[in-house]
Amino acid sequence: MRMFRNRTTGLAAVTTAVLALSLTACGEDSSGVKSSGPAADSAASAPAPAQPEKNTDTAKGAAAHGKNAGTAQGAGAAKGSTGQAAANTPVCTTKNVAISAAYQGGPPYTHIVLTAKNTSGHSCRLTGFPEIEFLESHRENVPPVAKSKPATPVVLTAGAPAYALVKLSDGGRTENTEPVTAFSVTLQGGGGMTAVKAPGGGIAVDPAKWATGYWTPELRNGADDF
Repeated sequence: MRMFRNRTTGLAAVTTAVLALSLTACGEDSSGVKSSGPAADSAASAPAPAQPEKNTDTAKGAAAHGKNAGTAQGAGAAKGSTGQAAANTPVCTTKNVAISAAYQGGPPYTHIVLTAKNTSGHSCRLTGFPEIEFLESHRENVPPVAKSKPATPVVLTAGAPAYALVKLSDGGRTENTEPVTAFSVTLQGGGGMTAVKAPGGGIAVDPAKWATGYWTPELRNGADDF
């Protein structure tokens, strides 16, 4: 009987040891919670993958391009509107524009300035250059100087003036000049013709030297020097 009892006690001790080893192998801690093991711990502690950064420079560039494109379109529309408004403005005629002549510099008086003042109550458009005929013996008009042509149409509001520089001669004593007390000016575009008195009671013109500038809102250095 004593030998059986010792064998039973030894068997129970062995069984308890085996059970403890099995629990340890299963990774069960003292609280009864199973461990995930080294692989799970490593995955949990690994940093989260970095998110791709947005290309803010590209976005800003696209926005700026769109803004610039809108600005350019707006500028083009404004320019087109101005040109369209000028084209719709009626041509100035001798009935609503008063033309006069005055000396430019001198003596000797080699140039005069024509002034065309809008005497009407509305805007009108001066086209091209004044067609001047100084002498009945020379039916051709005084030729224009190309560099004096303005870049934009000349639109005169009510009461506004425009100018045209006219060369008479070189001012030399040996020139073949002829006296002129009055001459005709025709406005291009169907504006009609009017007679203009020469300043000072008379001017001397040389058909080989005379020339006229285009109508412009103001005389400009360089463009109107001839």
